[in-house]
Amino acid sequence: MQITAKQIAEILNGSISGNPDAIITGPSKIEDGKPGTITFLANPKYKDYIYTTEASVVLVNKDFEPESAIQPTLIKVDNVYASLAILMENFNSGISIPSGVASTAIIDSTARLGDHAHIDDHVIIKPYVTIGHNARIYGQVFIGDRVQIGNDVTIYPGVKIYHNCVIGDRVIIHANSVIGSDGFGFAKTEDGQYKKIPQTGNVVIENDVEIGSNTVIDRASIGSTTIGQGAKLDNLIQIAHNVQIGHGAAIAAQSGIAGSSTVGRDCIIGGQVGVVGHIQIADGVMIQAQSGVASSVKEVGSKLYGYPAINYQSYLKSYAYFRKLPDMASQLRYLESRVQQLENGKKD
Repeated sequence: MQITAKQIAEILNGSISGNPDAIITGPSKIEDGKPGTITFLANPKYKDYIYTTEASVVLVNKDFEPESAIQPTLIKVDNVYASLAILMENFNSGISIPSGVASTAIIDSTARLGDHAHIDDHVIIKPYVTIGHNARIYGQVFIGDRVQIGNDVTIYPGVKIYHNCVIGDRVIIHANSVIGSDGFGFAKTEDGQYKKIPQTGNVVIENDVEIGSNTVIDRASIGSTTIGQGAKLDNLIQIAHNVQIGHGAAIAAQSGIAGSSTVGRDCIIGGQVGVVGHIQIADGVMIQAQSGVASSVKEVGSKLYGYPAINYQSYLKSYAYFRKLPDMASQLRYLESRVQQLENGKKD
């Protein structure tokens, strides 16, 4: 793909400072910029690279003013990250997929495909599945009985969707994720064995959700495990049975939400966070990476950190004291020795 700086500026509704005819063939990082590429400057800590990068064009915020001469053409926009997202769509060609249904796909006669659905090689679609218009189902995907899939859905290679699950419109599910596997439900019998509790529910993924690779969402024991509209789940996440994830929530990699817990709307959960079962997290809560949430969070918009998680600012203050514990222990031993000396002096 080749595009000029002027054409990019028109796409992004930006202004140009420099050569509008600079030819761009792809993106690059600002520290590794090469001629013919476009890069961006959004984080101030990378500011120095704009004076040394060899990239032909740099995307910057409209209030950026260089402190000395620079070589690249600048495209000034209102919001670099938002503009970058738009721009990357133009450079992202994606994985190729055949038009229509591949000859190696196995599709039950009762399944229904919408207009312009693309079904890749070795896809298996079981009885009474419905798939909406403009779906893109990549190779080796398994779709179980009675699954419902909406319009404009993209399902990448190796995804497994168990029976009765519901996938909304414009959902993206990345490679090797599993939707609707059994929840972790067992009852211990008198003889010490574990008896499996049937998991009779399903998973409902609402519109505009994106799910990363190797994420697992368990079906409900009764009812539905639900991922709310617009939620974004990273790679390697475990969502247990009957969990409810609110609209617009974002969860980073390696986090786990235990059974029957509720995560509110617009919550942000960092990587490797653990949430115990049967609790509720209020709307807009932010949880720092590697935290453990052991009880319900009722305050809307609160910020948590630590294990068990507490108020973010309280944790930082506590940690500041924690780092000083060796020095404080030394001071305490010194004071104890001085007190002992004073007491010994009184006895004499």
